[in-house]
Amino acid sequence: MKQSFNVKTLSLGGAIAALYVVLTQVAQAFGMASGAIQVRLSEALTILPCFSLAAVPGLTVGCVLANLLTGCAAWDVVFGSLATLLGAIGTRLMRKRPMIAWVSPVVSNAVIVPLVLQKVYGVPDSFWYLMLTVGAGEVIACGVLGLILYKALGKIPHLFD
Repeated sequence: MKQSFNVKTLSLGGAIAALYVVLTQVAQAFGMASGAIQVRLSEALTILPCFSLAAVPGLTVGCVLANLLTGCAAWDVVFGSLATLLGAIGTRLMRKRPMIAWVSPVVSNAVIVPLVLQKVYGVPDSFWYLMLTVGAGEVIACGVLGLILYKALGKIPHLFD
């Protein structure tokens, strides 16, 4: 079944972007949205491309806006959002295997975000340490919270039709 971009799809993408921004703001309020140790609650939404193609641009736009609104540096806005885009594309490509689809955003963020932390913010920790800490936060957000979200949304018939 081919999905086209119509008003409903565009609206869904916009709603996902808005939800990503709000959840990032909540995480930011608790000091969890950025830094060497981070658990962005919004990253749980990276499971949504399993349900709809509209989630890919929605997550990307949401990440760009969230990064801008939380005061991230310009290169962080670019490369952090690129990590989310790549993760969302990977999730979409693995949508028939949702129990492992969440790994894609974990890997993209665990590789890209540590480089941003080092090069943009001058975080002195080693790449491998940052990869471990960012990756652990992504496992919590995408693997634990994302799979809970997937299970809950999967029980709602015709939600993404």
